[in-house]
Amino acid sequence: MKPKQLKKLLLSEIKLVSENVNEYCFSEGKDFTRKRKLSFETVIKTLIGMESKSLSNELITAFDTEPEMPSTSAFVQQRYKIKPEAFKAVFDGFTSRLINNASTVLRIFAVDGSDVQIATNPDDATSYFPGTNGQKSYNLLHLNALYDLNNHIYTDAIIQGGMDRNEHIALQEMVDSSDILKALVIADRGYESFNSMAHIQEKGWFFLIRVKDGINGIKNGLDLPATDCFDTDICLKLTRKQTNEVKELLKDKNHYRFISATQPFDYLPLKNKKSNPTVFYELKFRIVRFPISEGVYETIVTNLDRTNYSSDELKKLYAARWGIETSFRDLKYTIGLLNFHSKKAMCIHQEIYAHLIMYNFAEMITSHVVIEKKQRKYTYKANFSVAAHMCRLFYQGKTTSPNLETIIARNIIPIRPDRHRERKLTAKVFHGFLYRVA
Repeated sequence: MKPKQLKKLLLSEIKLVSENVNEYCFSEGKDFTRKRKLSFETVIKTLIGMESKSLSNELITAFDTEPEMPSTSAFVQQRYKIKPEAFKAVFDGFTSRLINNASTVLRIFAVDGSDVQIATNPDDATSYFPGTNGQKSYNLLHLNALYDLNNHIYTDAIIQGGMDRNEHIALQEMVDSSDILKALVIADRGYESFNSMAHIQEKGWFFLIRVKDGINGIKNGLDLPATDCFDTDICLKLTRKQTNEVKELLKDKNHYRFISATQPFDYLPLKNKKSNPTVFYELKFRIVRFPISEGVYETIVTNLDRTNYSSDELKKLYAARWGIETSFRDLKYTIGLLNFHSKKAMCIHQEIYAHLIMYNFAEMITSHVVIEKKQRKYTYKANFSVAAHMCRLFYQGKTTSPNLETIIARNIIPIRPDRHRERKLTAKVFHGFLYRVA
């Protein structure tokens, strides 16, 4: 899809949401009823195009230094009237039109979550963490995302308060609500759950989930080969009942498993009377263990068939999950997810979805720019930092499509495969308003 078509598509989605103002305003029949310079549509378009500058400078850029440009106070008052669901609706509509969801081609998704620190607010119980052992108090939001590894775009996202974060529930909601026909979900150890596997199975999708090797995971309790590498078929019948007959069946660890009442599982009744027949839920999967380096092994569970997906293929698929990790880096540091223009959680929700929209817009344009192939040591790709900046300028009408593609094609960086760097886990910080890029 060409840049002009993508821009037209995004603007049409914004307009479509704007035609249902009452649905996305806090005061129905009151907000945005008067004709003002800052209309509902203008506020949404402006927020999607924002970078990491101060709000005053963002408005100067958005309104081309017009003397009659709206004040920051006026803009803030107008954005307070809009529900974050408006931006989610634009994100969902735009994303669904980028790719044909009705296609039977297998879509490959990675699921993961990332914390976003926001301004400290003790009154927000859903995200407030009181400091312990001399640590300062802070507030966190948790972004759960479903990322298309082939098309390099986010297809769904759920924002939770840090105190209420539940990645299992978020994944299950994203799977259940999707209208995509055929997909594979790749997940790390934090998503290990019979309930999530069952939701994906019921959807008719496939899963590939890394599991723990210790005593607390799905692997524990199964009779598996005593070798470093194996590929074993498992057919578990899950039940919440513990009659004497069921206890005898549970001795066959590879075919029966008891699910306690405290363990979430949506496809079995929570309570069973003794007189009621025993209810089982059948979950089929393979448990595969393979080496990733000398003396280091990983174990995954998957319902992909062995004929088309050998252990080597599964290893490659799981390695592809890293794409969502690099996308979070680009989302935060290139698109500007860490820099907000408000301290209110509601407004930050608006901006998170706005940044996801801009990320998808920039990625779709960048991926279709032709990079000239030359005799070089490495294959080259577009510099996403430059590309994202140019895509924002194009979205704001400050450059043309030919110039956009030319500059993106000229700013390239080498792809160096098999590079490894030690992961540094630094403390999260909230980027305040006093020191912003001019």
